[in-house]
Amino acid sequence: MFEELESIHERPRPFQFYTASDLWTDEHTSNQMLSFHLNGAIDVSSRNTQFIHRSVEWIAAAFNIGRNFKIADFGCGPGLYAAPLAKRGAAVTGIDFSRRSIEYAKDVATRERLTISYVKQNYLEFETEDRFDLVLMIMCDFCALSPTQRKGILNKFHGLLKPGGSVLLDVYSLSAFERKIEGATYEVNQLNGFWSPDKYYGFLNTFKYEEEKVALDQYTIIEQNRTRRVYNWLQYFSPADLESEFTKAGFYIKGLYADVAGTPYDQTSNEFAVVADRV
Repeated sequence: MFEELESIHERPRPFQFYTASDLWTDEHTSNQMLSFHLNGAIDVSSRNTQFIHRSVEWIAAAFNIGRNFKIADFGCGPGLYAAPLAKRGAAVTGIDFSRRSIEYAKDVATRERLTISYVKQNYLEFETEDRFDLVLMIMCDFCALSPTQRKGILNKFHGLLKPGGSVLLDVYSLSAFERKIEGATYEVNQLNGFWSPDKYYGFLNTFKYEEEKVALDQYTIIEQNRTRRVYNWLQYFSPADLESEFTKAGFYIKGLYADVAGTPYDQTSNEFAVVADRV
């Protein structure tokens, strides 16, 4: 038992393990995540409905979205951005590896007769002959990727965009990193049964990596017949660090904002957003 507890509290190297699929493709947790997506009153999985509406309006105006405008929405979830942007005439491709989210999004698109192509796939592996005017990656998905994955996805964006095309994404700030607190908690049926429909014991270890500006929420879920671990990595950025990654991939930063609704940049906010244009 002592050795098992030692293992639970052991600090891994930054981005040593990658378990994103465990969260989004497991039958139980993917259903939980979809319910969070569709709860318009909270900021879990997706932003709240009011914010999304404001964000869509700003995106549509800022990028002059209309007919023949092509958008790739990486990590599209149940289409909360894809659908309203398609209603403004854009041809949208949404990529997500959650079966539940994609099925829900397809049902909405069919019912509302929207021009959206949904792809159930890990967006790190997505390839297409299409070329886009705008790539979206919203809800700080970029922060969950390792340095190698981020380099790869930015190169992918560059190849998928038309000349002069843009990327819009948001990230967590260094101010948010400073507010993050290390700790360890334990709870029966942690997060109100989020991890399993059956009884389980849940451990949450939060680690901070000061040099790398990375944080980890490490969940260990112990059920009667299995033990599993889920790693929620987050990279935190300064505007200069994010700009450096984009510049190396062939982009220049066109705009810096507090969020993906175009709010003026505030260095004290937990997040910020960038518009980067393909060189």
